[in-house]
Amino acid sequence: MMINRELIKETVEEWLKDNDYFLVDVVFEDNDRIVVEIDHADGVWIDDCAELSRYVQEKLGEKLDDYEMEVGSAGIGQPFKVMQQYVNHIGKEVEVLSADGKKTKGILKSVDGDNFVVSVMEKQKVEGKKRPETVEVDKEFNASDVKYTKYLLNFK
Repeated sequence: MMINRELIKETVEEWLKDNDYFLVDVVFEDNDRIVVEIDHADGVWIDDCAELSRYVQEKLGEKLDDYEMEVGSAGIGQPFKVMQQYVNHIGKEVEVLSADGKKTKGILKSVDGDNFVVSVMEKQKVEGKKRPETVEVDKEFNASDVKYTKYLLNFK
């Protein structure tokens, strides 16, 4: 049997079920490298990456001979690939690029299925006031309708 994305995913999922990690992606690169991205609510430990790598190599053995395998965490600042990443970033600042090319920056407030809400501060005209005031506005998105959503690192 040939090595393929499904086989790698199944093997990775076996290891993940006993851990609090979740699979983000399996990518076959042109140069015979397989990159497995995992994530965890509290961050990814290098020892766990090494353990998962050994597990996959023991399970798949010779099938992996022609490939170099790399296990790592989903990149910080990279667009989210799975809904679990949205869940893990509730309460944190994110940037959303909508299908129409508009960027929204705000706090990821909630996730429900493929839908998520980002709380944004906007200036709006408030009745009875002369000047616009900054108010919190909830914007709803569907993950399949946006070009990307990513966590914004703040070094403040």
